[in-house]
Amino acid sequence: MMTDPIADMLTIIRNGTAAGHDKVEFPASKIKAAICKVLKDEGYIKSFKIIAKSPSDIKIKIALKEGAIVGLKRISRPGLRRYSAYTDLGRVMSGLGLSILSTSKGVMTSREAMRSKVGGEVICNVW
Repeated sequence: MMTDPIADMLTIIRNGTAAGHDKVEFPASKIKAAICKVLKDEGYIKSFKIIAKSPSDIKIKIALKEGAIVGLKRISRPGLRRYSAYTDLGRVMSGLGLSILSTSKGVMTSREAMRSKVGGEVICNVW
């Protein structure tokens, strides 16, 4: 059985915003922390904190902004990886949203990838 931890994280955030929660919590990883940093830098979440309850139980806690995230969509998944060159990166919701990419220079938005002229795996779209 194959699992997708990033899709699970996006689902927890999507469900938390739909239910009107102030905070959500999920298991931590480096890629999830990098995605949370991009969401915070772009203003979609208030803050995030990595909490280590024990060495084997490390979680990320996110403080959500009310009404900031309307939609989250996983693009690349374990069964079908989606890669894009910087010249092929399109706009999300006519420029109102953003794509999050995993590149050779780290996790960044599509705008930063176009500015840096690097392509990569399109993780998700946020609007």
